[in-house]
Amino acid sequence: MFQQCREQAPSLFNHSTTVRRPGGTTHLPHLFVAALTIIRDGACMTHITATDSVELFRAAPHDYIPVSTGEVAYRRVGSGPDVLCIHGWPLSGATYRKVLPAMAEHVTCHVIDLPGSGSSRFDAETNFTLATHVDAVRSVVDHLDITSLGVVGQDSGGLLARHALAGDSRMRAFGLVDTEQPQGIGWRLRLLLLSAKLPGAGTVLGGLAGNHSLRRNGLAFGNVFADRDLLDGEFDEFFLQPLATNPEVRKASTTFARNFDLGYVTGLSELHEKITEPTVIVFGSEDAYFPRRWNEEMVSQFANARLEVVDGAGLLSHEERPGPVADALLSVLA
Repeated sequence: MFQQCREQAPSLFNHSTTVRRPGGTTHLPHLFVAALTIIRDGACMTHITATDSVELFRAAPHDYIPVSTGEVAYRRVGSGPDVLCIHGWPLSGATYRKVLPAMAEHVTCHVIDLPGSGSSRFDAETNFTLATHVDAVRSVVDHLDITSLGVVGQDSGGLLARHALAGDSRMRAFGLVDTEQPQGIGWRLRLLLLSAKLPGAGTVLGGLAGNHSLRRNGLAFGNVFADRDLLDGEFDEFFLQPLATNPEVRKASTTFARNFDLGYVTGLSELHEKITEPTVIVFGSEDAYFPRRWNEEMVSQFANARLEVVDGAGLLSHEERPGPVADALLSVLA
């Protein structure tokens, strides 16, 4: 672990910091001060518990990365090959909290909150679109200056990952989890996008998110999990309550859905031809949004891809069955 910290800040070995303590002062090499800071912030955490992972997202992010639509919140955990974790709509990086304990032992996870979500900084008047989010992902990758990168994209995060990074020479592998397919969108997603264009859509979204009974309806959030009880607890804390109580988050989410361009979905086939890196497509057997048959057709468009079906999981398979999903992702990312 300290070797990793040393690689991050080699010049710190030759300097010291004066630390005041009762009865006098102590001179500590900058390395140790920096290492303690890095460990505190999670950057050198190669083993984290489920509790650690949850607390990671309750705490302030490790950094902010400026992009055209605001500032992306950035967290880093783990050790090994670099992996960028991109969340879907209307979630945030906290959606990866359940897979991070398994992944952090094998890869370095760079987890982001795109503008308009989670801990990001943004102006509620910003016109969020797929294009602005694609640009944000590219800006993050440029900022991180990583030359060999794997990516995990969940739901619309997988759509963003492909549009931002297909054909990029820095890419090492792709992990796509319950994400858009070039055949189009199903009726549930189509209905959701149409409803976002109606007057008062944000108010309705917030009302559904904040009502324990209504949120469980299949036309609201009920079909994102096979087990609807998972809508409560941490999922409610990280995703539903912000929609219910924060008008800026609610407006940003509604704006993104209202601006959703289906051309980004139907144009995926051309992008798939550019992705030659090892790719795994993971989806829940109970996913009500992205049909299994379409996944079986889509996988043939990649040069080196395979499917992994997660039994008993819905759209958010990585939250519902984190163990099998982490194993599938690590098979190409580690």
